[in-house]
Amino acid sequence: MNSAVCTVIGSCSLELRPAAQRAPGAVFRVTYAPMQVNGVHIDDTFAEAFGMRATRVLVTAHNLKWAYHAAIAATGFATSVIACGAEAGVERKLAASDTPDGRPGAAILLFAMSSKDLASQLQRRIGQCVMTCPTSAAFSGLDSAEKLPLGKALRYFGDGHQISKLIGGKRYWRVPVMDGEFLCEETTGMVRAVGGGNFLVLARDAGAALAGVEAAIEAMRKIPNVIMPFPGGVVRSGSKVGAKYKGMIASTNDAFCPTLRGAVKSELGPDIGCVMEIVIDGLSEADVRASMRAGMQAVCALGAARGIRRISAGNYGGKLGQFHFKLREIMKGTA
Repeated sequence: MNSAVCTVIGSCSLELRPAAQRAPGAVFRVTYAPMQVNGVHIDDTFAEAFGMRATRVLVTAHNLKWAYHAAIAATGFATSVIACGAEAGVERKLAASDTPDGRPGAAILLFAMSSKDLASQLQRRIGQCVMTCPTSAAFSGLDSAEKLPLGKALRYFGDGHQISKLIGGKRYWRVPVMDGEFLCEETTGMVRAVGGGNFLVLARDAGAALAGVEAAIEAMRKIPNVIMPFPGGVVRSGSKVGAKYKGMIASTNDAFCPTLRGAVKSELGPDIGCVMEIVIDGLSEADVRASMRAGMQAVCALGAARGIRRISAGNYGGKLGQFHFKLREIMKGTA
């Protein structure tokens, strides 16, 4: 080798000097260059996510208004399994041509840590929030080997007056209610899924942060098979594991709290005035990755000129979750 060669691998710059210029025993010099997209720094870190169980239910009604009343009620109080028992959200709107009964509707996704927890949450949410909603019906939205009871459990509300029909190899239950009948498919599919993908938007102030996360959510909602379960898809009260108070399993993520800068070991520089987080649950690892990429690209499209400073992520050192989403790998090709 008679000339210096510089190879860029991701964000790593590796300099190989000619042998004549290297002292005996010398080592290669490796420097890590920052990754920026439209002036926004992408932290060299990863989001740590967990294995979950998930199902999809198609909720229909006389019109879209009532289908959404049912879907929103069924996915309420479901931001985090830590206290809610499930994570849920409306995945997308359904045209009449996309539903089993030819009526407009909405697809909802529900996630839990075990099949037992998911079955319990499903029965309660569909029974109390969908069956109670005028003109509604509920159908399976996943075709998988593993099944969860849907109408199979809710049929007993009919007090012996319920009847079933087998159509195309699928069983449906007709439960008499005061506006006519509640139609519900007997079972719905269940799959192994991924919960807790995430990224943090670090911005100049609250206005800039909100603009960033709103742009991200708009882009991410176009990706199928995912939900962002927090209000509007965004969480401001990010947490860390543990607390100084007995009995608490999680507490505020103080390293990313602007008002605690100087009082704790902070991750924030003086240019950061607000941090907001987006958490993603998806039916597969690929779905979560695609959603994260779409969201981060939308944030970076606003750029440093609009007050977006950095994108980071939350993790536990890689010790708890089996899925690691490296931000720079996801954003590769957009710098």
